Amino acid sequence: MGTLTATTATVISTGDGDTLRLQLKGSATTIRLACIDAPESNQAVGSDASARLAQLLPEGSPVTVREVDTDRYGRTVAEVYKAGQSVGLQLVTEGYAVVYDRYLHGCTETRDDYLQAEARAMAAQLNFWSQDNPVMPWDCRQGDRDTSTETTSELAPPLETAPEPTSHLPACVNSDCDCGDFSTQEQAQAVLNAFPGDPHRLDGDDDGLACESLR
Repeated sequence: MGTLTATTATVISTGDGDTLRLQLKGSATTIRLACIDAPESNQAVGSDASARLAQLLPEGSPVTVREVDTDRYGRTVAEVYKAGQSVGLQLVTEGYAVVYDRYLHGCTETRDDYLQAEARAMAAQLNFWSQDNPVMPWDCRQGDRDTSTETTSELAPPLETAPEPTSHLPACVNSDCDCGDFSTQEQAQAVLNAFPGDPHRLDGDDDGLACESLR
């Protein structure tokens, strides 16, 4: 996992501040940027982080990819470089992302660069660090999960007795949906919005977007 062997790729699209799609090794691949965590879309600076990533990596941009791992959702975790510069490191430097300490072991050769960049961004109160009491993205997701679990257990019916499908929801909501049941991301998003707590597990990274691989 520590090797610096890189593969060339082309940007297809960007999602939130730490997720993108690349044409990699002949196929469209969802990439989760390694060793960083960007604010969630419902957090301060979340939309700014997404916009900055899109600005750094417009569609068609050539990049190089250092694959680190595959996460539990099947996404490739990697450092992505444009013109020899780490995109994740740049986001941390500018305060649009924070160092993901829990997974920093995936960037052993650049670990100090990330930590130093974060320290400088924090000292300068850049973007995410301009808040009085910033909530770490992983804590935000945990809070959302706790709230969703409580809401689901108290208010939502069990999956087996899900609401009758309407004209905009597929029949799979009566049993169990997965991303393969949808032809567009918008269809998956409609199901996610209709079922608090995400019982169909369509939002693997808890960023509020269902089946981002369909985008």
